Amino acid sequence: MLIEKPGSYVGGLLLVGGSCIGAGMLALPILTGIAGFFPSFIMFICAWAFMKVTALLLLEVSGWFKQGANITTIAEHMLGKFGKVLCGTIYLFLFYSLLIAYISGSGSLGSTYFSVLFASQIPAWSGSLVFAGLCGFVVYLGTQHVDYWNRVLMFGKIFTYLALVFLGARYVQFDKLMRSDPQYALFSLPVLIVSFGYHNMIPTLMSYMKGNIKRVRSVLFSGSLFALVIYLIWEVIVLGIVPVEGEWGLAKSLTLGRQASDAIAGILGVSWVSTFAEGLAFFSLLTSFLAQTLALVHFLTDALKVQRKKHENLSICFLTLFPPLFFSLLYPHLFIKALNFAGGICAVVLFGILPITLAWIGRYYKKQTSSYRVFGGKPLLIIAMLFAFFIFFFQLSQTFFSHP
Repeated sequence: MLIEKPGSYVGGLLLVGGSCIGAGMLALPILTGIAGFFPSFIMFICAWAFMKVTALLLLEVSGWFKQGANITTIAEHMLGKFGKVLCGTIYLFLFYSLLIAYISGSGSLGSTYFSVLFASQIPAWSGSLVFAGLCGFVVYLGTQHVDYWNRVLMFGKIFTYLALVFLGARYVQFDKLMRSDPQYALFSLPVLIVSFGYHNMIPTLMSYMKGNIKRVRSVLFSGSLFALVIYLIWEVIVLGIVPVEGEWGLAKSLTLGRQASDAIAGILGVSWVSTFAEGLAFFSLLTSFLAQTLALVHFLTDALKVQRKKHENLSICFLTLFPPLFFSLLYPHLFIKALNFAGGICAVVLFGILPITLAWIGRYYKKQTSSYRVFGGKPLLIIAMLFAFFIFFFQLSQTFFSHP
């Protein structure tokens, strides 16, 4: 009998790391920079540890079901139809929030590129429109075309990141990294949560690793740690170059919803560093946008029972892109706010509260068992749930009760 070997460890690591490292990293230095590097470092560790625990809980829960069962299927089995509808609704909000963020971010990026190339200004909305139209067309052509372009863009993202780190290191002023304002540290948690949101990859990894839970657990640790290191190096570069105050400082960039790449370009002017910073923003936005748009198209196709063909359904593509495009054109500075909502509300429920709830019900009510159980018992579940509720209600208060 031929036994299939588990998938590549490095391949699994890159799947986890790649699903984390996207357009969210463009907002992280702006959000975390107000608090300073070291308070932000603590928030990075807290978010990474929390998402690691909930990912392991979801891995434990996945072990109770057949290989490759997705979170919606698990929620339906454990919580009934209510669980399936709730899970699907939150997924929908998460996808739409992320697409609003990416389309909003593309507007300022598009206008910046146009002004550099043609020495004239165009409104940000035109950049968003072109960006959404081109990416939407690639997604309409189908998964194979998205996969091809994603490989090209991933190469560009890796190249621009390495070049930026190498060239930008000489501009880093370490006294900027010593500044500390810890009272602002909590504001970065929601985006940090969504930036470590690799939980939707667990069913894929379970299939890829042929159900080898020990191997998947190791991949989750290594992949998320890889993403953490990439983020922290990026933090050092941006916070070591960009001051808090000034026209292109962190404070004004946060108010205007700018990306970290815009702030670097504004501080250093036209240089190789700013060019690679804008390039990294371009590739990060495109790879994230293509992946999330395709995922939402497939989600809606399955939910609405639309027949799959060679190309994606045009009506589904329109339904995927029009709502986020409409909101991003109506409110052009939603990049950071939409990421905050995605992380603090959607991701914390879907990838935080839900796995904890499923683990509690499965362990202590349904008496489910498998070859793997996360350490810590009830105390760990309670602590993780309290942390999740704290982030949820903190973001809720910022969204609906804070002053604009």
